[in-house]
Amino acid sequence: MMRRSKVVMCCISCYLSVGSTASPVQSSPVQFRPVQFRPHWTSQDWLKWFRVSAMFRPLKILLSATKGPLTRCCSSFVSRMRYMNRLKEDDDACSAALQSAHIFLFHRLSPLLQRTERGTFRPAELMCSDVQSILERLGSDRSLLKESVLIGCSEQNQVQFCLDVGELDQAAVEEQCEGNFIDLRKAFFLLTGPEAPLVAKGQALLRWHQASGFCSATGQPTQRNQAGSQRVCSSSGIVYYPKMSPVVIVLVSDGKRCLLGRQPSFPRGLFSALAGFCDMGETLEETVNREVAEEVGLEVHSISYSSSQHWPFPHSSFMLGCHASVSPAHTQLNVDRTELEDARWFSLEEITSALQVKTPPRRGDPPVCWLPPKHAIANRLIREWTDRRRLGEEEE
Repeated sequence: MMRRSKVVMCCISCYLSVGSTASPVQSSPVQFRPVQFRPHWTSQDWLKWFRVSAMFRPLKILLSATKGPLTRCCSSFVSRMRYMNRLKEDDDACSAALQSAHIFLFHRLSPLLQRTERGTFRPAELMCSDVQSILERLGSDRSLLKESVLIGCSEQNQVQFCLDVGELDQAAVEEQCEGNFIDLRKAFFLLTGPEAPLVAKGQALLRWHQASGFCSATGQPTQRNQAGSQRVCSSSGIVYYPKMSPVVIVLVSDGKRCLLGRQPSFPRGLFSALAGFCDMGETLEETVNREVAEEVGLEVHSISYSSSQHWPFPHSSFMLGCHASVSPAHTQLNVDRTELEDARWFSLEEITSALQVKTPPRRGDPPVCWLPPKHAIANRLIREWTDRRRLGEEEE
């Protein structure tokens, strides 16, 4: 045991060589010493060396990767998160940050989008001073700016707020900003960049404030903090925070096909993964089992978690994405028509074709199956399934 410990310590000392005066935040890479030839080592000593060197290979990669950006990246992220937290807790600091912030405008919860030179769309991100000028030209009080809600801080350390200007004339604001207010569901199909989740967050917070003006316990008005991260009852002091409802969304597969359904409220031709709210006391797995059994009459197994997403519709859901399997011998559907308008199995070829439909079909177009936009977790689950199916076919 003692000899083994010495070998391990020898390996560590050979791998890591950091000067005693080196700073942990310097960007220079960690130096690694080459292993010197040791003629007195036996074959067993060399075998132990190779085994231990394999153990520390991930450590070597981590310490030498990209000459230090990992530390700077982590530091930048931590700094931004702590700064955001400070703005939520300090009204004065938040008010000061608002003066140099970027603001995303909404009109009755519809985001303002602008067309780029390439013909794509992006959310209009305006400087606070520009928003002030627009409000003045349209005869609005600057105090409307105080209704802005903190939603983020970019990697360039630019603080971001959102503001609903629904009290102003929509056409006048659109003319001033050279953009258009578009329903968020439609906007999700137009946005190609990473801004979609940020816009969804902004709309969800604005909607929450509009619906949370009074305390549910006392009926008295609630007051928001400057960041818009909470509301406090003016009478009882009860603090309210924005909430999300947990929802499971699951893509069911029988090995060669995946199961999609559509609700009566869906646009014509749209199919998506099955989804449902978690009941009180349920685990994620229990919700998946219950929802699939209720909606299509199947019993699933091999449930695996994929990823999560905030979804602003209808009222801020926390989507938990999963994959689940059913036995190929038990795939007969028994659809609950009170829950779903339709549900059916789709082959890889059908899914591949549906993924090619980039925009919803217009009235008068021939019927076509299409899928949720790429910003939706349902789209992510479907693409994960198609990738696995293609990989499986290649291996076969």
